[in-house]
Amino acid sequence: MMPRNESTVVKFFLVGFTNDPELEILLFLLFLSIYTFTLLGNCSIMAIVWFSPQLHTPMYFFLTQLAFLDLVFSSVISPKMLADLLNEKRIITFSGCITQIFFFSGFASTEFFLLAAMAFDRYVAICNPLTYTVIMNNGLCSRLVAGSYIGGFLHSLIHVGCFYRLSFCGPNVMNHFVCDYPVLLKLSCTDILINEWIRFVLSSFVVIGSLLVIIVSYLYIITTILKIGNTAGRHRVASTCISHFTCVSLFYGSGFLMEILPNSSSSEEQKKVVTVIPTVLIPALNPLIYSLRNNEVKEAVRKILSWAIKTK
Repeated sequence: MMPRNESTVVKFFLVGFTNDPELEILLFLLFLSIYTFTLLGNCSIMAIVWFSPQLHTPMYFFLTQLAFLDLVFSSVISPKMLADLLNEKRIITFSGCITQIFFFSGFASTEFFLLAAMAFDRYVAICNPLTYTVIMNNGLCSRLVAGSYIGGFLHSLIHVGCFYRLSFCGPNVMNHFVCDYPVLLKLSCTDILINEWIRFVLSSFVVIGSLLVIIVSYLYIITTILKIGNTAGRHRVASTCISHFTCVSLFYGSGFLMEILPNSSSSEEQKKVVTVIPTVLIPALNPLIYSLRNNEVKEAVRKILSWAIKTK
């Protein structure tokens, strides 16, 4: 990577959520609880699948990958955010800011691709059940996951690489609780038109491309479900997609909200709140969604608890 252009700014000050000490303590306790639940919930999902042979299927293989992504994605943001809520001076270096953006963008982009891969898995399972195990073999599943990571971090690497053509000579105050790509661009002293166009093109490819795969998959799924003769059969087949569809709606919905908010001073405060949804809330909600809406996961939990009780 080319050396960064010389600039006077080597660190940034994050405004955070508030300067009210009492509110900061409340937010710290709230976000610490959510982050703890995120760690426990996603680790539990991975452990449940690992120790349950009946869950060693492509669907749950992708679920463990989603749980791992949610865990590391949240860990890119939450520890620094929690530390800043207890610090009066919220400082992050330029290199630290770029590193946070790299992993934030990389894991987020990977999740877009992974959700598309999970939609394709549901399409094959419902529309081609007789050939499901043949098509969704271990090799294809591994390639889909690897491709998601490669595509996600390649997208992020190009983003970060473009920052090294910019100079930052002040101001160095970022009105956010995290190093956000658009906010950092505003602080540059260099023309950012090229960066904005690259961001628009790449982000459109990631979001729209993955969303098209999901939409087409679900159109085929819905068509197949409607052809099922009895209502009970339709509900049984549709239930296998509800958790995934809920996760997709939350993730894409929050991303859409972040993009449509205007760039005004009042909307900057709104964007902070909206950013909390994909970075803090959704990683905690996904394990809950899959455990509450999935009978196989609940049955696996019962068996593990029963085994644990018997071994005592």
